[in-house]
Amino acid sequence: MTKALFVVTAANGWTLKDGSVHPTGYWAEELAEPHRLFAEAGWEITISTPGGVAPTLDELSLGVAGGLPKRRKEIRAYIDSIQDALDRPVPLDEVDEAEYDLVFYPGGHGPMEDLAFDPVSGALLTRRLASGRPLALLCHAPVAILAAQGEDGANPFAGRRMTGLSNVEERLNAFGWKAKWYLQDALEEAGVAYEKGKLPLRPFVVGDGALYTGQNPQSADALAEKILEDFGGK
Repeated sequence: MTKALFVVTAANGWTLKDGSVHPTGYWAEELAEPHRLFAEAGWEITISTPGGVAPTLDELSLGVAGGLPKRRKEIRAYIDSIQDALDRPVPLDEVDEAEYDLVFYPGGHGPMEDLAFDPVSGALLTRRLASGRPLALLCHAPVAILAAQGEDGANPFAGRRMTGLSNVEERLNAFGWKAKWYLQDALEEAGVAYEKGKLPLRPFVVGDGALYTGQNPQSADALAEKILEDFGGK
């Protein structure tokens, strides 16, 4: 059976430049839709977080920012159906990513607070990239690569083609203007060959070998479908 490891943020707040903390967590669609598509394909899925902390759902992701009411209702129902697994994640420092066919990082603003600086996650990503096996990061989750470091001290993702939430998209959030820094800028500063779609908030996926990234929540389905197309039968 194909096995996937979902590495989910454990943060429930994002510290802004004025010192305020914006309530956050994982973005519902970014976790629910890939999880559903992989589960429907018969994959076994393990959820892991830093410290084994139950992840927090960002309620904004099931408000008007989460799409049409019918879709939000469907996503809420799916999250409810996997809540037991979400309530009991495996601590990230206890997983061996080599046991999984895919490592998948869903986003939300939470990763900007914890995974961007998490050494356990950074080491996992460094090993996974070197292995050449499927790795996917969605929306804000590519920020986790900032914690990765090669033996030479350089970021191993430098030079790789990737996407993630753009500066323009971040500024569409009222609180986004208060961010200390932006994901797109940080990826470019790390040496990533950053790409984005022509229009904001539209599905956009970048594949670079076995490294897959999706730009925004709207890319959740497209990212999972691309992975299934390329590796689902392997």
